[in-house]
Amino acid sequence: MDDDSIRYLNTDLDLCCDDDLTSLTAELESSGATPLHVTLSEDARWYATVETDRQHVEPEANIAELLTAIESLSSSSRSIWNRCSLREFNLGYDCGLKPWAFNQGLSAELLARIAAAGVSLRVTLYPHRPEERGDEAGG
Repeated sequence: MDDDSIRYLNTDLDLCCDDDLTSLTAELESSGATPLHVTLSEDARWYATVETDRQHVEPEANIAELLTAIESLSSSSRSIWNRCSLREFNLGYDCGLKPWAFNQGLSAELLARIAAAGVSLRVTLYPHRPEERGDEAGG
């Protein structure tokens, strides 16, 4: 793929909870969703970011895999899930110069599963940054 092309990068599942997220993220990991971090923050809340082990060229498959892991949670992990103040899929895209128009979609079936799981959607767009010419000192 050309470096100047717009492309889907990945989907993160971002969580925030007053409860420890360690057991929940461990259970998600056993279903193929790897935690990138599980952190107790200075605000005394737990934060976690999880993504699928496999990356796809469109978000539908990544989100479906994450939902399958979420839908199979045990009752104890489901209880923690339900207490999360943030449950969000964050879709990341690298913005390039081409093609002129670019789109990707999510099926109605997947949107229904997202809503049933109580997950919000967010899209993060990373700007195109062409490599600078010359050395870092500006020469």
